[in-house]
Amino acid sequence: MHEFADLYAELDETTSTLRKVEALKQYFRQAAPENAAWAVYFLAGGKPRQAVPTKLLRQCAIEYAGLPEWLFEECYNAVGDLAETISHILPPPKVHSRLGLAEWMLQRIAPLRGAAPETVRAALFSYWEDLTTRERFLLVKLIGGSFRVGVSKLLVTRALGEIAGVDSKLLAQRLMGWTDGRSSPTAAGFLQLISPKSDSEQQARGGQPYPFFLAHQLAAAPEALGDIQNWQAEWKYDGIRAQLVRRDSQTFLWSRGEDLITERFPEIAGISLPEGTVIDGEILIWTGLNPAPFSDLQKRIGRKTLSKKLLEELPAVLLAYDVLELEGKDIRHLPQRERRALLEGLVTMVDAAVLKISPVLVATDWSELADMRLASRSRGVEGMMLKAANAEYGVGRTKNVGTWWKWKIDPYTIDAVLIYAQSGHGRRASLYTDYTFAVWDGNDASSRKLVPFAKAYSGLTDAEIAEVDSVIRKTTVEKFGPVRSVTPSMVFELGFEGIALSSRHKAGVAVRFPRILRRREDKTIEEADTLDNLKSLLATDADELSE
Repeated sequence: MHEFADLYAELDETTSTLRKVEALKQYFRQAAPENAAWAVYFLAGGKPRQAVPTKLLRQCAIEYAGLPEWLFEECYNAVGDLAETISHILPPPKVHSRLGLAEWMLQRIAPLRGAAPETVRAALFSYWEDLTTRERFLLVKLIGGSFRVGVSKLLVTRALGEIAGVDSKLLAQRLMGWTDGRSSPTAAGFLQLISPKSDSEQQARGGQPYPFFLAHQLAAAPEALGDIQNWQAEWKYDGIRAQLVRRDSQTFLWSRGEDLITERFPEIAGISLPEGTVIDGEILIWTGLNPAPFSDLQKRIGRKTLSKKLLEELPAVLLAYDVLELEGKDIRHLPQRERRALLEGLVTMVDAAVLKISPVLVATDWSELADMRLASRSRGVEGMMLKAANAEYGVGRTKNVGTWWKWKIDPYTIDAVLIYAQSGHGRRASLYTDYTFAVWDGNDASSRKLVPFAKAYSGLTDAEIAEVDSVIRKTTVEKFGPVRSVTPSMVFELGFEGIALSSRHKAGVAVRFPRILRRREDKTIEEADTLDNLKSLLATDADELSE
């Protein structure tokens, strides 16, 4: 545990890519394979299941530290992170455990799940006696299911590739499915992960998907890409990116997050693909001429029980836009235009209403394509994808084998008032960085009120956050634990991708992916938008989709 805790701290303390890669390499060179296997799981994005409820964790920490509850809450409000708070308020350890990460996960943490409170209490007291402050912090993160670390899967792949002497693209392929969580990481699995490439290792095996090829955001005008005839344009759909794999007479459906979601979408899993086929595409709810809003797809995500009524009301489809394997052969090296031709032939052969093909958009020049893009919202899409006709299917967001660009439409925007603020986490635990925004409800200036409709935390620079933090502290009206209610004084322009009716929100609507575009110091709070303005976007969107 101490080795992984040291690695976690080093990764968290630096923003240097080189330092992070070196720290990863040093850890993987020294760690026992069984411990390294678990480290890869967490660093590559695996999420630990919560073993102990948060309330019980708090109670045990308060009792072990001998603190009154109010003092613990004050400490937590000041720190802003439960694991950090607990790790600092506990008394010094009595001994120092040398158990490795694998032993902690399998022998100490796993048995806590579902255990009686008195069993958990005794175990935690014993564990805390064995660990330093840094190790206690990590333990609480793992037990509470809140482990996060500032390192990308790409850096983990790069570090493993360098110590193993294996191409990072092959490492990325081997890592696919590693974080699925249906089986525990093992020493044998880690040794296989970093083993030299064998002559027979050409492509994924069993139900394993391929690494997803990702697009870059197009910031410049599309004319800068050159001749439009060298590009394949498609609509950019708002669904779940997925790969449908058919091998060994079995079908596997993987999300881009490397979750095996076959059972959640039985209609897609029932598509009769030829043996040795892998399709890349988008899962969507499709009930009419156009895809349904993402909010409808959310009603299917995470459902363990799928009723006949739900399947009938919210039918899912796989919109295919690439084929990666055909007749058991990896064809990712073929140019985009050739893979497209093979995909068209494949979809024609498959008799399945739930398998659609992403249409290619034909335009004589970029201006004509731009005019077509204006119809994005009416089609229920986010804009366009531009794919180099000669591009291979790469790994991640790379450009060395060709490029995919996402040419998204401008977001919806609204001017809103900041009314609540909450402190951040990690390095920003001492700053108010998470904000709740509201719009005016009512037209009468004497009786209208601010109604909250969105939370956002991204979009401001460090300097801007510091300025906003200063205003929040000066205008605080009330405190609710880590949350502050402030006197309305600041207006911000928010951007968001979509809007839908919602009975769970006071405003009656929910916005998708809200983010801060800028602070509107040129506007007073009286000039902020109204709930009617917000709902007019909902009405406009509905009108467009019905056309």
